[in-house]
Amino acid sequence: MSKSKSFVVDQKVVYPSQGVGVIKSIVQKKFKDSKIPYYIIYLEVTDMTIMVPVDKAVELGIRPTVSRDEANKALELISEDYDPIPTDWKMRYQMNLELLKKGSIRDIASIVRSLYHRSKVKELPILERKLYDSAMKLLEDEISISLKKPKEDVQSMILARLEVE
Repeated sequence: MSKSKSFVVDQKVVYPSQGVGVIKSIVQKKFKDSKIPYYIIYLEVTDMTIMVPVDKAVELGIRPTVSRDEANKALELISEDYDPIPTDWKMRYQMNLELLKKGSIRDIASIVRSLYHRSKVKELPILERKLYDSAMKLLEDEISISLKKPKEDVQSMILARLEVE
C-alpha cells in the first residue's frame, strides 16, 4: 500500500492508538543500498519520538487531525443512540480494540460512547477500562486541537454529551 499522503514539518497528525503528534522533521536514513525517507513524529502525550517510513505512514493509519466540522460530528455521535454492545467483555474488548486500531475519530467516539454507557450498567474490567481511558484521551486531544479549545473544556463537552439520555 504505497498510496502515500504527504505530511509536512510542523503538521499535527494522529497515530492510531498512540495519539496526536507533530511531524518534527523528515529525514533520509540509509538502509542497505538505498536512502529511505522517515517522518520524525513527536507524541506529546507520551513524550515519545518515533520514526515512521514515509511510504508506510498511510498503512499504519497515520492521518491528519480532523477538521472542525468532523470534530463536531464526533461530538454529536457521542450523544446519539447506539446499538447494544455484546455483554461478553472479551468480545466487546476485541471489537473496540479493532476500532481503536483503525483510528478514525468516529470510531474512537463510538468506543467512548459505548464503554461509558456500559460502565453505567456494570463496572468495566481493567483492560476495558484502560481502553476506555485511552480512547477518551485520544478523543479529547484531537477535538481540542481541531476546535482550538483547552482539553478541560473538551472533556466537559464530551461528558455533557455522554450524559444526554
